Amino acid sequence: MSFWRKVVLLFSILLLLPSLTSVLSAVPYEGYNYSWRGTPEPAPVPYVFEARLTGEQLGVGGFRNPEDMVITSDNRIYVLDSGNNRIVQVGADFHVERVIDSFTAHGVLDHFATPQGLFVAQNGHLYVADTGNKRIVELTAAGEFVRAIGQPEADILPANFVYQPIKLTVDSAGRPYVIAKGVFDGIMQFDAGGTFTGFMGVNKVQFSLADLFWKRMMTKEQRSKMVLFVPIEFNHVAIDEDGFIFATSAEQSEEPVKRLNPSGIDVLKRSGYWPPMGDKIYSFTGTRSDPSSIHYVTPDKNGIYSILDQTRGRIFTYDRDGNLMYTFARFGEQQGTFKSPSAVAMLGDRMAVLDKGMNHISLFKPTLYGQAVRSAVIHTDEGDSDLAVEAWHQALELNNNLELAYIGIGKAELRRGNYIEAMQYFKQGMHQEYYSRAFAHYRKEYMWDNFGTILASLAAIVILLIAVRKIVRKRAGEPQAVGMAWYTMFHPFKGFWELKYENKGRVWFSLVLVFLLAFLYVIKHQYNGFLLNPIPPVYVLGQAKFVLIPFFLWCVANWSLTTLMDGEGKFKEIVVAGAYALCPLILVQVPLIILSNTLTIPELPFYNLLEAVAWLWFLGLLFVGMLTIHQYTVGKTIVTSFLTLIVIGIILFLALLFFSLLQQTLSLGTTIFKEIIFRIGE
Repeated sequence: MSFWRKVVLLFSILLLLPSLTSVLSAVPYEGYNYSWRGTPEPAPVPYVFEARLTGEQLGVGGFRNPEDMVITSDNRIYVLDSGNNRIVQVGADFHVERVIDSFTAHGVLDHFATPQGLFVAQNGHLYVADTGNKRIVELTAAGEFVRAIGQPEADILPANFVYQPIKLTVDSAGRPYVIAKGVFDGIMQFDAGGTFTGFMGVNKVQFSLADLFWKRMMTKEQRSKMVLFVPIEFNHVAIDEDGFIFATSAEQSEEPVKRLNPSGIDVLKRSGYWPPMGDKIYSFTGTRSDPSSIHYVTPDKNGIYSILDQTRGRIFTYDRDGNLMYTFARFGEQQGTFKSPSAVAMLGDRMAVLDKGMNHISLFKPTLYGQAVRSAVIHTDEGDSDLAVEAWHQALELNNNLELAYIGIGKAELRRGNYIEAMQYFKQGMHQEYYSRAFAHYRKEYMWDNFGTILASLAAIVILLIAVRKIVRKRAGEPQAVGMAWYTMFHPFKGFWELKYENKGRVWFSLVLVFLLAFLYVIKHQYNGFLLNPIPPVYVLGQAKFVLIPFFLWCVANWSLTTLMDGEGKFKEIVVAGAYALCPLILVQVPLIILSNTLTIPELPFYNLLEAVAWLWFLGLLFVGMLTIHQYTVGKTIVTSFLTLIVIGIILFLALLFFSLLQQTLSLGTTIFKEIIFRIGE
């Protein structure tokens, strides 16, 4: 964005600030978004209440328990007024065009009976889930009867099956997809002629390990009386512009929203920090506790879709990749809040919510922030980088904590070939996968441009190492304290023997090794690459405790235990042996730091392999060291090592108990002191 454009935008915001303040202060809910940590971060409100549409205003009498709503591409609104058994068609000018409360079928006047689902095809045909009459009714755009799809017949359906369709959608070929009450086998699929062809997209069976355990323990008669483990049933279905089927499930699940391809396979992308499931953080107490319960999904353009949470009355909007764009609304009695929302639909860039509890439609218009985020996502999906970046910058000026904006700008810079800038934005957006992609391109480009320099540097390092090795070998005599550390790594049995019986180990050097590892551990946690260490710890020196405390706890616990089990090792010898065993971990830290800054995500297993080898090497050396200095058998060394870990746990428990008692004693002393001062003052 140019400098003058930023100035104009800032000036416009300042001019609109008084009106914006008054509008936002009247909004009865707060906007927020979830960060990569999973914590809710404050964000501007994406939509604000604009108008309310009631049956009385439309001149058709009040709505009564309206269950569904459809808004077509020409901005016509179709309301399924279930309590009045009718369909109200409203034009783009918000005037009623038609009310369908009856139709003539085969020469007989017919009516709906508590319909719960509605779909409007591109040719204007209306499909109604006529729940009370146990059928699907198809009408023309003028409300004339076309056909009725009644009770399906198939061998896979039970003999006592009662067909009660509640929601439906229809693809471009005229094939209905129906959700029926009490059907756990998935979405019922019909062909264009209305013949039932089977189920698709069945949910997984969910049960707890405790339920499975008790079921295994029960008798056959007891198991027959248990509640059966059945799949979660769907509660809403919709179709997007690409012909994929969206379906939602109300039960608690990590996948309450699915996007099904024609084969019934879920292809919904969940590439965001958290899967599309509503609220990540929620309370376990109060009137609005428990996780989100998703009851409705409405696809927008360019892969955007919104879901409706019936637990707290909130609407969550996601992009094609499953990133949370924004959330708004809640339950309440004020304008812009809901009592029992039943449907959500897009009216251009506005959003309409049908509330069957209050029997009206609430219209919401996008704020500057909501419009910027939505435009940025659309332009990004369409590949228009310039407009997308401009919109993302507008969103960032209103919410600089919007990680999605940094990711969007990073994608644009990645497409332009600006890999360093892309890496910086991906790092700000805390997106490791895209950072890895940008880094892979940057690394390839850098190595291609500097291949000769890199090759010469590697050759010089190899020559230097060979020269140092020859000099060391030429001057080598009996290994001293430093040399014994290297010697023990490759000759552990002889090395630890000489450390104990020939006194070649030094306590001062052992402490140097321990503190060197602690120092390298601090450096590693500060300078490891972004893919392994996205946020370096604030208290850097505090990381040293993860080396020092375990080491000295091991030494104290092992000495305390082996003293009672005929161990020959002294405390000094345990410290020396343990410290010399740390050498593989010390030597591997610098290579690990270098690797963490040069590898991409697919290559990280090499990092993990190197670290695992170092740890196994250390554990092997520690085992041999304890075996040698205590003169134990292999079996006894294994037993004492295991018991040492138990003793460490006991020491930690006693330490926590001691500090807890000390804290309570100090608190009691402080209280007594304050009471004495108070009495003296009287």
